[in-house]
Amino acid sequence: MGKHLVLAGGGHAHLTVLLNLTHYIQRGHGVTVIMPSSYQYYSGMGPGMLSGIYRPQEVRFNIRKMVQDRGGAFLEDKVARINPGARILALQSGQEVPYDVVSFNTGSEVPLQPYLSNPRENIWPVKPVINLLQGRQAIIRMMKEREVKLVVVGGGAAGVEMTANLWRLAQDQKGKAEITLIGGRKVLGKLPEKVHDLVLKSFSRRRIQVVEGSHLKEVGENEIRLTDGKSIPFDFTFLALGVKPTSLFVESGLPAGEDGGLLVNSRLQSVSHPQIFGGGDCISLAGNPLAKVGVYAVRQNPILYHNLLAALEGGELLTFVPQRSYMLIFNMGNGRGILWKKNFVWEGRLAFLLKDTIDRKFMQKFQVSGEREEKE
Repeated sequence: MGKHLVLAGGGHAHLTVLLNLTHYIQRGHGVTVIMPSSYQYYSGMGPGMLSGIYRPQEVRFNIRKMVQDRGGAFLEDKVARINPGARILALQSGQEVPYDVVSFNTGSEVPLQPYLSNPRENIWPVKPVINLLQGRQAIIRMMKEREVKLVVVGGGAAGVEMTANLWRLAQDQKGKAEITLIGGRKVLGKLPEKVHDLVLKSFSRRRIQVVEGSHLKEVGENEIRLTDGKSIPFDFTFLALGVKPTSLFVESGLPAGEDGGLLVNSRLQSVSHPQIFGGGDCISLAGNPLAKVGVYAVRQNPILYHNLLAALEGGELLTFVPQRSYMLIFNMGNGRGILWKKNFVWEGRLAFLLKDTIDRKFMQKFQVSGEREEKE
């Protein structure tokens, strides 16, 4: 008799499972996918969507259609609590969904506390990625009327790419924008000095202001207040303060890592409940915490695809071995990119073309539901 597999979230680590749902269903298993939206946006191309390099249809997967076309059930909802003893998921709507095996790929969120007391229409965390599309539309509307003050808070990779692509947005719209990046102690401080210098030189040439040596204290009504006492006015702000998993796992009483992510073993399986799996930003790998970069989620794809079926049918589980190093390429919004891997740093148009090629190839593999032909 078949069993019930539930996928919570349609993020990058679940894409191979989603693409091959018929493999599970043909073997007699039922599959239910739970997501708060029909679409999953690819974060690696999000800044490019903000600037207009990519159309929204080019950077999203229609998960609902992918699931339903393959015989699975899709619920537009969100998991609010896990009852691992009873193997039941309580959803935000009040519905309860039983499972035999469940896998979480629910991503991460930008923590807003203690910086922001209430969400506002002109302030967007960089996740979920749909925020970038909403931000683009609002900025374009105001830019038609006057100069716009734009502030990005966060000196990591997301902050750099967001800042660079806001510049591209203003250029393409023939609008005026005053753009400021608040980089904390130091922009890209964990990467080689050469990467930092290339970013600052690029921004200086474009008259993008960069603030280093001070951190966000709070977000006021229309100004950013810093720990050194300075204030920076804004019309729109994007928050790229780093990401962490939601509180779902901690609140459900499951073992979690320091950041609250589901604590899993090398088989991407909960250390306490073997029927629970996970991948991507929402997990914490026991003994080997991973950076929140997409390459790990992509590499977890085949492991989850195999292990979920093995968990349903009693097979042997595979081990996920994270790579020791990875490559980052920053989309600098001007047709150029900055590539970093280990001690190698490369800047130029070819770096962006490489990133663009890698991203488009990834999208082409999993965009199987007519996404590119959809209307906006």
